[in-house]
Amino acid sequence: MLFKQEKKKLANLNYIFCSDEYLLAINRDFLQHDYYTDIVTFELNDPGTPISGEIYISIDRIRDNAKNLEESFTRELHRVIFHGALHLCGYRDKTQEEEKLMRKMEDKYLSAYFSK
Repeated sequence: MLFKQEKKKLANLNYIFCSDEYLLAINRDFLQHDYYTDIVTFELNDPGTPISGEIYISIDRIRDNAKNLEESFTRELHRVIFHGALHLCGYRDKTQEEEKLMRKMEDKYLSAYFSK
């Protein structure tokens, strides 16, 4: 649904659900970031070709974030799943403006998904 609505062709997408420690090692090794995160997204396709990627998600972070945000685990997990897919579609979240748009798009797809 998301890729179709974003008018993107999807070739291959793998979600890898892991622990905080596993994702911290990936964050350190590949991004040189020394902190816990809920998600790391790798775009594996060449520019102009259908999307191929890997999305690593820390279940530990999802659980903690859901509790801190007073959100259900399921909803927070889906938010992060959509977040990674949106990154592969070209959305970023480095600036306040980018982050605001990312949240808007996450909410759009969460609402559509949970209204079914």
